[in-house]
Amino acid sequence: MRTVVFDLDGTLADTSGDLIAAANACFRAMGEGDVLDVGRDACTAFRGGRAMLSAGLARLGRPEAEAAAAVEAWYPRLLRFYEAEIDVHTRFYPGALDAVGALRAAGYRVGICTNKPEALAALLLERLGARAAFAALVGADTLPVRKPDPAPLRETVRRLGGAMDRAVLVGDTVTDVDTARAAGAPSILVTFGPNGREVATLGAQALIGHFDELPGVIRQLIG
Repeated sequence: MRTVVFDLDGTLADTSGDLIAAANACFRAMGEGDVLDVGRDACTAFRGGRAMLSAGLARLGRPEAEAAAAVEAWYPRLLRFYEAEIDVHTRFYPGALDAVGALRAAGYRVGICTNKPEALAALLLERLGARAAFAALVGADTLPVRKPDPAPLRETVRRLGGAMDRAVLVGDTVTDVDTARAAGAPSILVTFGPNGREVATLGAQALIGHFDELPGVIRQLIG
């Protein structure tokens, strides 16, 4: 079985607005106001909740040890803020679901391997009406390890009924490239995320500037 595995944040969907809103809710609760901004902090948002808290606390000038403790203390609250308003600003990138549908119609099995907690990823997909489009979902806490460890990708492919020599990972960061490489699969990076064309330096087997290009690129890589 040929399988296509997608990263979620920054690849299939622009989730930065809701992620940053959750982090700013934490900073407001600390008495600091909104510290992060979607325009300049989208890349940080796609690195996860702890990265956003760390960036904001550094911007506030908190000492390193104090900031590290605050990140761990506030991270569970950030997740609760995010869960409460997970789909206010989030949208799929243009053509994402059309490409997924085209791949499924062509006989590929399609899944998601994300560093978002599995329950939150499932909730987001359900809220966006797209959970049924993906036959497997592996999140940051599905296994004891997360990307760039290859185990989550391998588990996603296994759940899809595939094998690594007929699988490809579509992502947006070096984490996805490293994950695919460690698992023995090719990777495709999108250039419409916040990193833009800079992803061309990361060593993926292919780049796409729009999801319309994806089915053809996948045929070239895995048939």
